[in-house]
Amino acid sequence: MITKILIANRGEIACRVIRTARALGIKTVAVYSDADREAMHVKLADEAVHIGAAPSAQSYLVIDRIIEAVKETGADAVHPGYGFLSENRNFAERLKQEGVTFIGPPVGAIEAMGDKITSKKIAAEAGVSTVPGYMGLIADAERAVKISAEIGYPVMIKASAGGGGKGMRIAWSDQEAREGFSASKNEAKSSFGDDRIFIEKFVDQPRHIEIQVLGDQHGNVIYLGERECSIQRRNQKVIEEAPSSFLDEATRRAMGEQAVQLAKAVGYFSAGTVEFIVDGRRNFYFLEMNTRLQVEHPVTELITDIDLVEQMIRVANGEVLSIRQEDVVLNGWAMESRLYAEDPYRGFLPSIGRLTRYRPPAEGHQPDGTIVRNDTGVCEGGEISMYYDPMIAKLCTWALGRSQAIDAMATALDRFEVEGICHNLPFLSAVMAHPRFQSGNITTAFIGEEWPDGFAGVSPNNDQARLLASVATYVHLVEENRRTKISGTLANHTRKLGEDFVAVGGDQSWPQRVADEGRVINIAYGDGINHTVESDWQPGATLSAFVINGQRLSIKVARVSTGWRLRFGGVDMVHHVMTPRIFELAQYMPVKQPADTSKQLLCPMPGVITQVLVSEGDTVEAGQPLATVEAMKMENMLKAERKSKVKAIKAEVGKSLAVDEVIMEFE
Repeated sequence: MITKILIANRGEIACRVIRTARALGIKTVAVYSDADREAMHVKLADEAVHIGAAPSAQSYLVIDRIIEAVKETGADAVHPGYGFLSENRNFAERLKQEGVTFIGPPVGAIEAMGDKITSKKIAAEAGVSTVPGYMGLIADAERAVKISAEIGYPVMIKASAGGGGKGMRIAWSDQEAREGFSASKNEAKSSFGDDRIFIEKFVDQPRHIEIQVLGDQHGNVIYLGERECSIQRRNQKVIEEAPSSFLDEATRRAMGEQAVQLAKAVGYFSAGTVEFIVDGRRNFYFLEMNTRLQVEHPVTELITDIDLVEQMIRVANGEVLSIRQEDVVLNGWAMESRLYAEDPYRGFLPSIGRLTRYRPPAEGHQPDGTIVRNDTGVCEGGEISMYYDPMIAKLCTWALGRSQAIDAMATALDRFEVEGICHNLPFLSAVMAHPRFQSGNITTAFIGEEWPDGFAGVSPNNDQARLLASVATYVHLVEENRRTKISGTLANHTRKLGEDFVAVGGDQSWPQRVADEGRVINIAYGDGINHTVESDWQPGATLSAFVINGQRLSIKVARVSTGWRLRFGGVDMVHHVMTPRIFELAQYMPVKQPADTSKQLLCPMPGVITQVLVSEGDTVEAGQPLATVEAMKMENMLKAERKSKVKAIKAEVGKSLAVDEVIMEFE
C-alpha cells in the first residue's frame, strides 16, 4: 500500500496531487528549486526537499536529484504531474529499478507513445484513424521544405518528443517551413533534449478534441468522454470544455472506442489522453497520446464526478478499476479558463513579477446551482518567475448546460482579482462574451480569425460605456461625500456638492443630473435615460457589486490620477467625473504624445537573448529576422518592421532583458 508520495513537480499540479493524497490519508513530499523556496506546494506538503537552482534543467529535470529526495524522505511512490519528467521513460525506469512505485503508465507505453512518429505508426496498426504526413526523420530545413511541398500546404511542423505547444509551427509556404523547422528544432532541443522533427498535413477547420482514458494493471480500460480544447494561442490551449458541443453520440463512441483500442495495444494503465483533430465533417484523426495527467483534467472530473488523481493512485497500488464503461455518465457542462501571466495586448507575451493582489472568486457550490473550482499554485505576494510555464491558475465552472457554464465563467472571471503582473483575464472574458464562442462554432483558428491583428481589448457598446459612467459617478460621489465630512470636522463647515456632473470615458461624455440618497443614487441623463445605482462600495475597495436598474455587475475599481479605472467583462476603461465648468476648461488641455520608438527594437517580454542575427551597419529588409528571445520555455523571433540600417546593437547573446529594454537601434 502506498504510504508516502513524492510529487516530482511544482505549482498548481503539485498542489492538486497533495489535496487528493491528503484526502486518502497518504503523506506527501514536495521538491523545490531556489525560485520555489516559498511556493505554495512547498507549504502544503508534509515534507519538502530542495533539489537545485531555478532553471528546470538544474532542478526539476535532474533525475538523480529526484531519486535522492525519494531516498532521503522514504517516499514509496512518485507522482510526476505533467511536464518535466512525467513522460520520461528513463525516469520511470529508474524508479522501477529503485523499487519505487511510479504513479503513471508502464515504461513501454511511455516509450511507444512519447515518440510522435512511433505513436502514429502504432495507432495506424491498432486501427486508429491518423493524419497524412511524413513520419521519418528530417535531416535539415531544405528537406523539410521539400516534404512540406509534397504533402501540400498548410502543414504542421512538430517536435517528435514535444507537448504543450512547444516545438510546434504551422507553415503556409516554403519560407515559413524553412523558418518553422529551425525554430521547432531549437525549441525541441531546449525543452525536451530531443530535436527530432516530423511534418503532417494541417487539417482544415480543425477542432482539437481529446478522449480521457483510464486503465488498470489487469487489462481493463475505459474512456471518460471528451474534452474540447480548440481555443488555443501559439498552439497552446487556453480554454477547454467538456463535453464538446460538436460531437454527436456516434462520433463520441467511435473516438472513445478507438482511444481504448490504442491504450490496449500498448498495454496502457493509469490516466492518459488520446488527442484527435476533428474536421468540419466530424472526421477525426489521431494526433498523439499523452501518457500522463492533462492540465485540463478538472473539466472531466466535474462532469463525471471521478477524481482522476485518486484513480491513478489506486491503479498504481494494483487495484482493479471499480468503474466500468457503462458506469460512466456525463453530467452537465464544465469550462476551464487558463489564467496566464502574459500580456494579451502584446501577442500574449509572457510577464513576470510579484502578485501584489491575488484574490480568486469563491469556490464551491454557488447560490444559482453552479460550481466554481480554482486549481492554483500561487498566492498573494508570490512571484511569477521567468523559469517556468506562465500559468497562474485554472478557473473552472460547472452548470447543467453549456450556456449556463459560460455565464458562470464570465461571472467568476469578473470576480477574479490579479494585480502586479500582466495577465489574460480580459481576454478570457472577451472569449466568454463572443457570440461565435457562445454558439459553439469554434476551431483551433478561432483566436487568429477573430483577432487577426492581435487582441486590443473589448470595446464597450454605448450601453456598457454608460453603465460604467454611472458607476464612476457613484464612486466619485462616495469619495467626495467622505471628503466633505472630513473637511466639515476640521473647518466646522461642510462643503456642498452640486447636482450636475459630466462623466467622461474615452471619447464620450455624458452630462448628468444626480440625486444622492446614500447607498442609492439616481442619475438622469440628458437624453431621457435614467440609472438607479446601488452598491456597498467604500473607498479602498477594489472589487464590488453594483446594481444598476436591477442589473447586477461585479466591477473592479481602482483610483488612477484624477479618474477611475473600471473593469468588467473584458472592458477596461478610465472614467473621469467633473463639474460642467471643469469639463468645459478640460477641453483646452493639451494631449501628451507618446515617445517615438520607431527607430528601436525593444524587447517585447522579459527574457534572454539567444541569438543576434545582424551586425551594426547591416541593411535589413522588412520581415528579416533580427534576434531571438527565450522566455518561459518559448523561443520568440523578432523581425524588422521596415527596411532600415542597423545603427547600434545594445544587447548581447546571453543577456537578460526587461520589457521594452532596447536591443538595437536603427538609423
